[in-house]
Amino acid sequence: MKQKPDLSFWKLWNMSFGFFGVQIAYALQSANISRIFATLGADPHNLSYFWILPPLMGILVQPIIGTLSDRTWCRFGRRIPYLFIGALLAVLVMCLLPNAGSLGLTVGGAMLFGLIALMFLDTSINMAMQPFKMLVGDMVNEKQKTKAYSIQSFLCNAGSVAGYIFPFLFTFLGIKNVAEKGVVPDSVIWSFYIGAAILILCVIYTTTKVKEWNPEEYASYNGVKDKEESKEENKANWLTLLKNAPSTFWKVGLVQFFCWAAFLYLWNYSTGAIAETVWNTTDASSEAYQEAGNWVGILFAVQAVGSVLWAVVLPMFKNSKVGYAVSLVIGGIGFAMIPFIHDQYLQFVPFMMIGAGWAAMLAMPFSFVTNALQGYGHMGAYLGLFNGTICIPQIVAALCGGHLLHVVGSHQSNMMIVAGALLVCGAAAVTVIRKKEA
Repeated sequence: MKQKPDLSFWKLWNMSFGFFGVQIAYALQSANISRIFATLGADPHNLSYFWILPPLMGILVQPIIGTLSDRTWCRFGRRIPYLFIGALLAVLVMCLLPNAGSLGLTVGGAMLFGLIALMFLDTSINMAMQPFKMLVGDMVNEKQKTKAYSIQSFLCNAGSVAGYIFPFLFTFLGIKNVAEKGVVPDSVIWSFYIGAAILILCVIYTTTKVKEWNPEEYASYNGVKDKEESKEENKANWLTLLKNAPSTFWKVGLVQFFCWAAFLYLWNYSTGAIAETVWNTTDASSEAYQEAGNWVGILFAVQAVGSVLWAVVLPMFKNSKVGYAVSLVIGGIGFAMIPFIHDQYLQFVPFMMIGAGWAAMLAMPFSFVTNALQGYGHMGAYLGLFNGTICIPQIVAALCGGHLLHVVGSHQSNMMIVAGALLVCGAAAVTVIRKKEA
């Protein structure tokens, strides 16, 4: 097997640059979906049900795209066709989704239209997102993978910040942030339009600058399994792999359950929580509510900055389990502080703290699991299955969200306390993880 060549910084940059646009789309979705459906007229107790679709599509689409692209060879490449098609679909849906309330439909019709658009948006984002990770795996040597994923991480965070602040920025520039009842404001609509334009330009840049290897080149750099090894891999179905998974796989999965449920409630209820706590309103058609929606984007950007800063601190912990647990506790305390802070700028403090928990969630789980899987084989299949520990908790949390909201007095701000408690439970679950498997 030939050694993969070293790539220049700009070749590594070009390979991941489209991820910037994809992440803008994902950030716009994360920060604005609850706001859009609340504006259309959704009951707060039903908001969590709209959040079932994103993780459900993630758990279905990503393994399928991975499997299909493994078997695809054409003149345009192996991964890039899926990247480009996913981006095109995302652009189309981003132009339709925020207009759900402007088409003259009934409230129910507008929400159904929005729900279908959301399903296609998340499908297309997942379709466009997965190939970027695969391109690095295909074409970057082991020595440069850390650098390549660092570039991807930078573009991911930069795209998130841009997508989060768009509605606030466009309102500042004079675009209307209020609209008639049941209609999404122009500031949000234009955020999706501009995000769609940036997405397709970034993806076009990557697709024109990156040339994937042909099958012969790919085989020479990545090796080809012999027949016996291929037979053994084909015999191992998902149930067999799960049955034989190391205990760390399940223990980290338990931590993931609490963590991703907590963040689902952040994305779901943060607009209502900030509107209630800082702007003293629960009326989704009011100017104050829409101002709160803009400010949530700023707070999410602060969280992203906090995550970047804490990612520098994490490696300083000599014990990675301690670093993991401490990060989650800090994030949990940040969540619990939100309902008690009534100044919009002081809300920066809890969201910086939440960023610490987010940084640990992105870095630690895969570190523990990949170390535990050394010698097990089927690394790709196991990591695909491990993606379920991200998606399944969000689906469960979405199904339970409305009931929990009733329990906490129907105050969306109280759901932040629930999220904080879940993150602290995740920190407690870290204690059962063993750093090394026998």
